[in-house]
Amino acid sequence: MSWRPYSLPPNVATDHNQLTMEFMRKVAARHDMVCLLNEKPFRGVNGSGKHNNWSLCTSDGHNLLNPGDSPSDNAQFLLFLCAVIRAVDEHQDLLRIAVSTASNDNRLGGSEAPPAIISIFLGQELTDILEALVSRTDYEQHEHQVMDIGVDILPKFPRDTTDRNRTSPFAFTGNKFEFRSPGSSLSVSGPNVVLNTIVADVLEQFADKLEQADDFAVALNRIIRHTIRDHRRIIFNGNGYAPEWTAEAEKRGLVNYACTADALPHMVDEKNIALFEKHGVFTASELRSRMAIMQENYNKTIHIEALTMIDMVNRDIIPAVVGYSAQLSDAAAKKSAVGLDNGCELRRCAQLNENLKAIDARVQALERAVQSLPQGIGPEGESHYYHDIVVKIMQSLRTVVDETELMVSSKAWPYPGYGELLFGVR
Repeated sequence: MSWRPYSLPPNVATDHNQLTMEFMRKVAARHDMVCLLNEKPFRGVNGSGKHNNWSLCTSDGHNLLNPGDSPSDNAQFLLFLCAVIRAVDEHQDLLRIAVSTASNDNRLGGSEAPPAIISIFLGQELTDILEALVSRTDYEQHEHQVMDIGVDILPKFPRDTTDRNRTSPFAFTGNKFEFRSPGSSLSVSGPNVVLNTIVADVLEQFADKLEQADDFAVALNRIIRHTIRDHRRIIFNGNGYAPEWTAEAEKRGLVNYACTADALPHMVDEKNIALFEKHGVFTASELRSRMAIMQENYNKTIHIEALTMIDMVNRDIIPAVVGYSAQLSDAAAKKSAVGLDNGCELRRCAQLNENLKAIDARVQALERAVQSLPQGIGPEGESHYYHDIVVKIMQSLRTVVDETELMVSSKAWPYPGYGELLFGVR
């Protein structure tokens, strides 16, 4: 994770981020406010996440992802760029797992944040260069300053001038990558552990080949071309929000874990255990422990949210709707008594009554679902139960409550509306 204009080690940057979040909470409380770090506190309003700016630097501060002005720098840039491309392609699952939480599920893929499908944005110019490398064709340069890579078979390429694609989860932004999937409440330590480990693993393999090569330049060129050829599927410069991208990603064989319940079990896939053990990052037991903790956190979060919703509906929303319906009924009766038309009141009463029945039926269904959690299915089974059963009932209950709110006087409604929450000044 980088901190402009200087680069910070991930540990320091993570500490800074944690301290900043804590400071924000404390300052908000000091002013009788609440700092919400929840990824999606309001339906229909864009959620919040973090941009994890990640680059590779030498001990003396030289950025290895910065296209340089010399042939050796440019060849070096391509090599390290290819290492990241291969690492992200081979370990899409780990990057998705690293940002998996109950609240972030509400944000990812919501046409306001990156999709749950991991891909890399490079910009069309850099992508064209990589394609030219694979096909051994000359790169048709755009109208930009041209740099010479210095390896005969590699083409010349321009400095990147494109803006990052804001629908991409992992975008190259000139001299670093921007991982945009982490949620606002998440510690960036997890994503950075994954990024550092997967790239280190690929660089180790590259180093072994180059150190044993008879001809360094030929070996370097072969690594770059083969990496692009074998891992180009992860590169996507289009609209990540488009439904067509989901179908295209499936054709490419990319991973699509739509929710935390689907993603977390893959933390302990054989290849992931082997990766972390190889580099001394986590043992198999430590990975299983982390997975169990994340699953328990997901399950408890949904459980608490469901109980909170049941309490809000039973103690506040249903009584408010009943009370307001009574006011309308009373008004309708009084108007009828003096011979006035009461059609408006009667129609609204009838609609509110239908909505009230739907609310009551769905909150009862939610109560049964929470109480009927199957026993002995383990954390993974519970996660799928909460996602597939409980969350769906919560969403249906939320829908009818939102419709009802628009029919009830703001004075009778027990909670502040979005206008008051987002724009009100006390």
